[in-house]
Amino acid sequence: MKRKAVSPKKHLGQHFLNDEAIAHRIAHSVTSNGDQTIIEIGPGTGALTTHLVNQHGSRLIAVDVDEESIAHLRNESWIDSGQLLLADILKVPLTELTLSNEIVIAGNFPYNISSQILFRALDWRENCVEVVGMFQKEVAERVCASHGSKVYGILSVLLQTYYDAEYLFTVPPHVFIPPPKVQSGVIRLVKKSPQPSGVSYKHLKRVTKAAFNQRRKTLRNALRSGGLDISGVDEAFLSQRAEQLAPTDFATLAASIPSS
Repeated sequence: MKRKAVSPKKHLGQHFLNDEAIAHRIAHSVTSNGDQTIIEIGPGTGALTTHLVNQHGSRLIAVDVDEESIAHLRNESWIDSGQLLLADILKVPLTELTLSNEIVIAGNFPYNISSQILFRALDWRENCVEVVGMFQKEVAERVCASHGSKVYGILSVLLQTYYDAEYLFTVPPHVFIPPPKVQSGVIRLVKKSPQPSGVSYKHLKRVTKAAFNQRRKTLRNALRSGGLDISGVDEAFLSQRAEQLAPTDFATLAASIPSS
């Protein structure tokens, strides 16, 4: 499979997938039940898009900020032009994307905004039931990391609070045009049911960021430095560092700190 119709743009973090088997594998990692809208972010030349269309038909919406990519795909016969949207996924309202109450986000995500896409999924967590995508391997590993790991961080805690995270497989550089300088990793996030309660996402995010902003310090010092009231926090938490707490511990921690 070789696609040259769209020029990869460095400033957009584009590395176009050029391997049919991997595109097929990513598409078939989506476990949609048939009722969700599938939102592909960054379709590029359409390598993954063709497989998603074969699986999900008109339920697929492909979003790209690259005019050349969208123009190229609008000339293809296998996808309806109404399924293509020229937009910035970090700015477009969800109401402009979805055909249903539930969405699945998929894609070979642009490296330069991959973490922001994950935070976007968290913003849409009420509607977003699944994320299947390719990231730089280090980002993929960070998302799926367990507490105690050196790469465990803010994304790990927040995503694993609301989703079950699974690292699926590694993708080598040579299957992209142009080849990136790093390996890539494909992950799947599946929304937890029931969703956690007792603490708001906004407050959990604030506490988690404060904890990891000074991850070498104990939580007592890190949270104080973040301007948080720790008077009601269990001493057992305060003597630990952020990376030692599981996502469920962070929920308990945040619930013991005033949100105002």
